[in-house]
This record gives sequence, structure tokens and C-alpha cells, in this order.
Amino acid sequence: MRRRRLVRALGVGGALSLAGCAGGSGRRESAPDLGAVTLATATTAYDSGLLDVLHRAYADRFGSRVDALVRGTGASLRTARDGDCDVVLVHARPLEDEFLRAGYGVNRRRVMVNDFLVVGPPDDPAGVAGADPVSAFRAIADAEATFVSRGDQSGTHVRERRIWDEAAVEPGGEWYVETGQGMGDTLIAAARSDAYTLTDRGTFLAVSAGGGLARHVDYGIDDPPPLLRNEYAVIPVNPARHDVAYALAMSYVGFLTGPGQSVIEEFRVAGERAFRPAARSAEPEFGQYVPRDWEGEPRRVEPRD
Repeated sequence: MRRRRLVRALGVGGALSLAGCAGGSGRRESAPDLGAVTLATATTAYDSGLLDVLHRAYADRFGSRVDALVRGTGASLRTARDGDCDVVLVHARPLEDEFLRAGYGVNRRRVMVNDFLVVGPPDDPAGVAGADPVSAFRAIADAEATFVSRGDQSGTHVRERRIWDEAAVEPGGEWYVETGQGMGDTLIAAARSDAYTLTDRGTFLAVSAGGGLARHVDYGIDDPPPLLRNEYAVIPVNPARHDVAYALAMSYVGFLTGPGQSVIEEFRVAGERAFRPAARSAEPEFGQYVPRDWEGEPRRVEPRD
């Protein structure tokens, strides 16, 4: 592919230097057209509308577009394992850890966080309003109130399964319905069925604002409990495994963890904040870059004089 030949010719440093020469918010007029970086992404980041805004800003600065494959975290990581994308944006740390341990991804970086909500019919037939997520799930199961699950091994589905496990409930029967679809479609199905579901804040705001679902378990985006905290990370595909546009992938990582943080901070859906930027820190947590159960402690490298 022409894009890959150009990236090889430039090298990682050469391609990244295009961004450094851009200056301010505009792109460098003399920068070559590098083509596209292929991103496999969680549906929740896309359905909220955030990625459209981020990708316009990235194109303006880097002179490259982003081709997004929207398919959920599990499917995005499978796409990366097959070498069919350059970078992933996902939100299920256990699946990310497996991906990293197997050597398919490198240079994981935390990008942003939001939270999960338990939403459902406004009349709340299971009486879950104000409960913690585990108690809410138990009450839904006890009442056999309809619950709509994505059932697709997405980041949201992985978290849903974790909450059921914490509640010591194995969901099933007529009251438990799996859509096998993305978050937006699952929210629509839940509203039509007067059902409960677990959703991320961003997609709920984009799809259900003014709709038929109410927020019953909502701890707020600033400091949600661990079971409801939803962290997104960007991971380039390992160029030692596949012929990927690694330089472009790293430029995308650099944008999301650099100037893109301001875009994330300013982004609103229905007047509400949908995500919090999470890449910038005065005290970086170096453990975020490796699987959580990796043997040994990450070593902090001090800058040279």
C-alpha cells in the first residue's frame, strides 16, 4: 500500500515530526498526505459522537484521516490480532491485558474515563433507584424485570458480567434478553421493551436524552465507584506482528494523549460532560502501560541530565 511505503520512508520520527511542525491548532501546509490510520473502536466511544470531533481535529493537525471500524471492544481486539487495523480504542482492561500479554499490542495509553449507569423504565418496577450496582442487579433478577444485555463481549458486556458475578446471579430465562448489538441499538431495544440495561454515560446521553429510559443508578462522572468506572485506552498494533502503519498509529496516540485531551474535556452531549480526559498527570502511573498481573513492578526511568 502507498501509505505503508510512505510511512516506512519517513520512519517513526519523521512522521511524528509533522505534528511538531504544525504549530498552534493548524496543520502544516507542506505536510504530505499520509493517507489513513485504521482504528478499530468500541461502539460507545463512537456512538457518543466524540470520535467525529476528535478525528476532525486530528486531521487538521496531522494531515491524516482516521478510518474507524466500529465493532465493540472484543471484536476490535480480534480485528487487531488479525492485523486488520493499526490501532484500537477499547475499554475492557482484562481483554486488553490478554492482548498485550500475547504480544499483539504495544504502548498502551490511558485516554479518558466516564462511568456506567443502570437505566430502565421511569416507573422502576424492580425498585433499584439509588441502589449500588450489585444490589440493583440482584433486585432486577429477584423481580425478573426485563434486562437487555449487549451479549457481544464488548467492554460494557464484560463489565455487566462482572456485576452479575459480584451479585452471585447467573442471569437467564425470559427476563434476560441479549441483543448482540452495539450500545446505541441496545438502548433503543431497552426503551421499546420497558427494560433495564447497563450503559456508558456518553451513549446514553447521545441516544436516550429525552427518551423512555431513566437513570436509576448514577453516581456521577467525577468519582464513580470502581464497578462503574469506565476507562478507555488506545493501543497500537505491534508492528513486529503485522504490517501496520505504526508511525501513523503513534501519531494518533500522541494526539489523543496530548492536544486531544482538551477536545475530550470540552466535549458535551445534551449539555452534559460525557468523558473526562485521563492521560495527563503530574505523577504518571506507569503501571497502566502493562497488564495488571504482569510479574514484577514497572521501573520508572528517570530523565537524564
